[in-house]
Amino acid sequence: MVGLSAVARKRVGSFSLGMGQRLGIAAALLGDPGTVILDEPTNGLDPEGVLWVRNLLKHLAAEGRTGRLIADADVAELLAGASAGAVRVRSPDASQLRRLLTGPGISVTEAEAGVLVVRGLDPAQIGAVARSHHLTIHELAGAQASLEEAFMQMTADAVEYHAGSEGSTRWPSRSHKAR
Repeated sequence: MVGLSAVARKRVGSFSLGMGQRLGIAAALLGDPGTVILDEPTNGLDPEGVLWVRNLLKHLAAEGRTGRLIADADVAELLAGASAGAVRVRSPDASQLRRLLTGPGISVTEAEAGVLVVRGLDPAQIGAVARSHHLTIHELAGAQASLEEAFMQMTADAVEYHAGSEGSTRWPSRSHKAR
């Protein structure tokens, strides 16, 4: 199934990176799992090996196993897609600027104290609003998403339960005793 029968008698230590990937996939399939999660399964594979992985995933899906290919891109491409249209703004007047930037099609989130991430406006538009209200800006640039943020954006539609935003979860107070 994984194309290693020709090297069945070889020592694993002599395997190429691609053969090691195939061996790892074989190990993941040993218990006949209902769900298979693969992290960078095509790393080290030649074009034929990449095609083999895609066909294997299609075969597993046809058998009724869950999962689907979400992305086939390198890290730079994933981060670029996740960051598209986001602008990072650092300002001592961030709270005032946030109120001024609200509107239809615009989202403004606070990344950290004094730092906003704005979607729906370009840097020139944000700078013009700040200037017209005499607000100070220390940084105004296209934002770079983290790998975690890119992953969360890509998988948002596939998640059954969402964690919610920071502060939306209410934890029981330590002062209350369980009954």
